[in-house]
Amino acid sequence: MKNTMQFDFIVDKEKNTITVKREFAAKRQLVWDCHTKSELLDRWFAPKPFSTKTKSMQFREGGHWIYAMVDPEGKEYWGRTEYTKINPIDGYKTLDAFANEKGEVNPDLPRAKWDVTFLDKGENTLVQTVVTYDSLEALETVINMGMKEGLTSTLERLDDLLLTFNK
Repeated sequence: MKNTMQFDFIVDKEKNTITVKREFAAKRQLVWDCHTKSELLDRWFAPKPFSTKTKSMQFREGGHWIYAMVDPEGKEYWGRTEYTKINPIDGYKTLDAFANEKGEVNPDLPRAKWDVTFLDKGENTLVQTVVTYDSLEALETVINMGMKEGLTSTLERLDDLLLTFNK
């Protein structure tokens, strides 16, 4: 499905940030649930043709999500998200990192702070995500790894999942 709603991907190399504003055709509670429940994240949080699997998730301040994006051949790419602040249905903040299967952070790849905000936009929901890196080098590394393309595909999968709730 091609989305005709708002999608902004703004790179600020002076602040080492990526700001993503993305509109979804669903109410805020449902979009929030899709971002905060592992059984729903596993259905969309990876670019096509990857899938996602959760090893463990504790959605609470001080909690974490350890997950893998799995390619069609079965190779796993692990990540760790640490939840630092949660304001139910309005937003949350995380520290995100590449990791191994045990959830141990890979120090050779960039870490980022994510600040995710959920806003009503008429019948839809606008999700704004500000991703902050410690350096320009770290920012450029993830851009060169295909973050924009991967995120675009991933968010299209969320569009498709949200459609299944409206049937």
